[in-house]
Amino acid sequence: MAALNLRQKHTECIIRMLNLNQAVGSATGTANEEVYKILIYDRFCQDILSPLIHVKDLRKHGITLYFLLDKDRNPVHDVPAVYFLRPTPSNVQRVISDAARALYDSFHLNFSSSIPRPLLEDLATGTISSDSIQRISKVHDQYLEFVTLEDNLFSLANKNCYVQLNDPSAGDKEIEEIIEKIVGGLFCVLATLAVVPIIRCPRGGPAEMVASLLDQRLRDHLLAKNNLFTEGGNFTSSFQRPILCLFDRNFELSVAIQHDFRYKPLVHDVLGLRLNRLNVKGEKGGMKSFELDRSDPFWTANGSLEFPEVAVEIETQLNKYKKDVEEVNRRTGGDEAEFSGTDLIGNTKHLMNAVNSLPELTERKQVIDKHTNIATALLGEIKERSLDSFAKKESDMMVRGGIDRAELVGVLKGKGTKIDKLRFAIMYLISTETIPPSEIEVVETALRESEVDTSAFQYVKKIKALNVSLASASSASRSNIVDWAEKLYGQSIGAVTAGMKNLLSNDHQLALTRTVDSLMEGKPNPEIDSYLIFDPRAPKSTAGQSHMKGPFKEAIVFMVGGGNYVEYGSLQELVHRQQPAKHVIYGTTEILSGDEFVEQLALLGQKMGLGNSVNNNTGPSK
Repeated sequence: MAALNLRQKHTECIIRMLNLNQAVGSATGTANEEVYKILIYDRFCQDILSPLIHVKDLRKHGITLYFLLDKDRNPVHDVPAVYFLRPTPSNVQRVISDAARALYDSFHLNFSSSIPRPLLEDLATGTISSDSIQRISKVHDQYLEFVTLEDNLFSLANKNCYVQLNDPSAGDKEIEEIIEKIVGGLFCVLATLAVVPIIRCPRGGPAEMVASLLDQRLRDHLLAKNNLFTEGGNFTSSFQRPILCLFDRNFELSVAIQHDFRYKPLVHDVLGLRLNRLNVKGEKGGMKSFELDRSDPFWTANGSLEFPEVAVEIETQLNKYKKDVEEVNRRTGGDEAEFSGTDLIGNTKHLMNAVNSLPELTERKQVIDKHTNIATALLGEIKERSLDSFAKKESDMMVRGGIDRAELVGVLKGKGTKIDKLRFAIMYLISTETIPPSEIEVVETALRESEVDTSAFQYVKKIKALNVSLASASSASRSNIVDWAEKLYGQSIGAVTAGMKNLLSNDHQLALTRTVDSLMEGKPNPEIDSYLIFDPRAPKSTAGQSHMKGPFKEAIVFMVGGGNYVEYGSLQELVHRQQPAKHVIYGTTEILSGDEFVEQLALLGQKMGLGNSVNNNTGPSK
């Protein structure tokens, strides 16, 4: 198993917390089964627990009841309560009132990150004044404030990060708060993995802001005597530090918008996979809820296949299942010719084998039924919205750098939801380097005829125009444009069409994947030579001169402003293709479908007074 298995480490920390922060016996996986406990969490921590721990696992660790913090709860005596909460003033006030009401025997308080000093003092003051401080057994900083969805996939669940970072009206203070929040989440991930990475990022924009603050935070923390990164303790001396590659969503905008035809991205984008759960209409009309995680062998094995291949694979597995069932029936059916008294022992053996294979067969059938359900739902959407055609045409557009006018208008007037068409129009903007104004007019007219709100389209058009004027301005006037653009767009001047060369190389590899590959190799490369290096373990004076240039076996790739299953899949493919095997963990501020990301672009467009939203106030936006 790779040294960095985030899901496993995250789960171990949570199990330890459920067992009152005592070490868990490896044989049983539980610490003290006799202690019955109550678990209290807030909504955010519920999302942290949900993909990692199931209800049956809670029972195994002595948790008999579990409640949301903000629900009305009755006292339960002689029972310790495990609290798992974010360190917010309202949560701390609620704990103080629970203690004052003596709801539980003892309180084990676990904060998802670390509780700031002023809040800790409020907690002490509040519980002393109600004479309940003796109920508070322990207060722990857990550093678990992130959501792990797969072994190598995590999200900080920071909503609307892209809008906040690119909002033209955002002041320095707001931007700093968001960067602090992201750094706090990344620090939790690194603390859980117990690694201090070498940090690389492009210059400028949010990625650099996150990198330099994270570097500072790690440096400060490493000065403490008992810090969270006692490396070497867990690993052999050959342990090599990983590289953390930070990027900003504008580095490659297209991936966040395009339609994809692979199974995982499709299920996420079209059916709304959230926290590894999915609701799909069943055949009889009701909704069915499915879990899609590592316990599902089909999902793990086929998530990266194109949809038609997945359909074939379901068919294949179904036929294999039928054949195996027939085989069991044949052996146990007591066929006259086969059965003779002398072969009683042989027949008993057949029966035993058949009985033993039943649970495995039942399980296989459940998985097949589940994916048949999901594939049927997907197929309905694909046909209704021509999703296959969107995916194919967008991909061609990226490779060819454009599309002919008749085809473009055909798509915009054809099947698909309003947002499908809007996404397609934005992909056209991004993929085509120079577009005559008359063409843009055609696109905008077609969108308006379909009653599509064009704010998101206008926003990307504006950014693109800014980038072009930046590129063509002479150096004297350039600084003025840059100043003006920086004021107007906060951080986002960078790379929407600088992303042109980023779009897709001949082998359809994403720019992100290509860049991560180069950063892990550590060889000189013009694409990444300007990238900054931070080494929190190196003395400040040598910062940027880190001797750790690679090659790296392990990387953590983090996308500021929203990530998706397309990028995740692309990075995992990179890893599987390489010899010797490498290992990449992918994380992001939040996981977004194409529709959700375009909604954020539209919000930015509206904040800038662009677009034709139905109730558009045409007054200037601040």
